[in-house]
Amino acid sequence: MPNSVVESVALALRQAELSQTAIAPIRPELGEQADVDVAYAVQEINTQRVLLEGHRLVGRKIGLTSKVVQKQLGVDQPDFGMLFADMAYGDGEIIPFQGKLIQPKVEAEIALVLKQDLKQSKHTFADIIGATDYALAAIEIVDSRIENWKITLIDTVADNASSAAFVLGSRPVKLDQLDLVNCKMTMTRADEVVSQGVGKACLGNPLNAAVWLADEMVRRGRPLLAGDIVLTGALGPMVIVNAGDEFKVEIEGFDPVTACFAAE
Repeated sequence: MPNSVVESVALALRQAELSQTAIAPIRPELGEQADVDVAYAVQEINTQRVLLEGHRLVGRKIGLTSKVVQKQLGVDQPDFGMLFADMAYGDGEIIPFQGKLIQPKVEAEIALVLKQDLKQSKHTFADIIGATDYALAAIEIVDSRIENWKITLIDTVADNASSAAFVLGSRPVKLDQLDLVNCKMTMTRADEVVSQGVGKACLGNPLNAAVWLADEMVRRGRPLLAGDIVLTGALGPMVIVNAGDEFKVEIEGFDPVTACFAAE
């Protein structure tokens, strides 16, 4: 794969994000022989670009943690994207719509905040538990820069795993106070239930996703570090966002967390 093609695709995705203008799928430009490593090379170019612009890397998001979605895209593992400080919003803070988002959707997740680096080539549940300071309820805002969400695995990985923004709850909870497998999740919009799920919807246990991510980040040269935020993956179906929407997520063991979107 010529570097010029990878760089061209990365620039097109970055310009689409900055201009809030979706583009055609990028898979054809990368070619039928492009694999996930090529897509991550595109993502890494934009990661480096954003870091050089002065943005601060604060964590990772894990995507494709649903076996159903993996089957739809023909993959057998999750993917990841980078989280930057300017993507973070507080519980109940107004999230800009115009000038920020294109075709957003929301997902309810459990976030882990690390207190230790994770630099082993192979991690265990014990490593993840020992390295986690606390967990938070979270809402991820995903937003594809690809027109009409017509994405393959290559498209979404190159597009920073369709990351856009995230909201963290404000009450930290220790892992030993949580049932990560059986905790129930309910998401409402204006008192209407729009998504429901349970902890085990995330690869059977959100810690399975965290182990995968820790190993993958070491393999790709960007290990997880103390202070990093890890969005472990959706607990239920994603929901389309319209300007002015307000979503409330309740996950057993956590205080509720709310994402509020500005009206147009």
